[in-house]
Amino acid sequence: MAKLKDIAVQKPRLAPGHRLCPGCGASIIVNQALHAIKEPVVVTSATGCLEVSTTPFPFTSWECSFMHTAFENSASTISGIEAAYNSLKRQGKIDKEIKFVAFGGDGGTYDIGLQALSGAVERGHDFLYICYDNGAYMNTGIQRSSATPTGAATTTAPPGKKSYGKIQRRKDLTHILAAHQIPYAAQASPAYWKDFMRKVETAMEIEGPKFINIISVCPRGWRSKDEEGISLSKEAVLSCYWPLYEVFDGHKWKVNVKPREG
Repeated sequence: MAKLKDIAVQKPRLAPGHRLCPGCGASIIVNQALHAIKEPVVVTSATGCLEVSTTPFPFTSWECSFMHTAFENSASTISGIEAAYNSLKRQGKIDKEIKFVAFGGDGGTYDIGLQALSGAVERGHDFLYICYDNGAYMNTGIQRSSATPTGAATTTAPPGKKSYGKIQRRKDLTHILAAHQIPYAAQASPAYWKDFMRKVETAMEIEGPKFINIISVCPRGWRSKDEEGISLSKEAVLSCYWPLYEVFDGHKWKVNVKPREG
């Protein structure tokens, strides 16, 4: 993996000037991920914070091939692009090595896009899906998703006399994807950027479907300060709320960071 001083001078594939909120984790996550990929890359993104803030017509912040998809089908779109690429390659019409990455928030991944993602990984398409999980439908007004933790307050699960916030447990999506027996699934945090970028590099070296779930701080939804994003992302790991681990072939587990004791 390249050193930080070398990464810092690389041209980002997500250019500055986008409209994501100050302190949003999504742009940090995207740039960390794409800096770890040496080859040309095609990116799809489900409708959500990342998409609406980086592609307001007629502008774009993307410095690589990019396609906006509907809320539910980022995985379907990238699998179709990957299939078309393989067809063209077999016909001798294209010879360069290209990587494929799909991004989606927790709403578009845990909930609305889960069927599409499950189908794409079951078919065995060669792509990496990265879910930036901020714990709710933040783009549309902080509504609860199945990624929202128990007790969290959202506009559709507010605390009050009859409720303390969301009463259901959050869905463990990383385990669900690992249960598909895919070659690689992992959890990451932008606070541990070396770990995350290494995981992206690992995914790029593996043929077949890969999945990385990464925590993404949302100052607007979490009511946190803009400058607290990385420290909160680190605390989530150390408290074991968001453990960092990898799963190979659905059954080989490796913990990457030991949580704080006590």
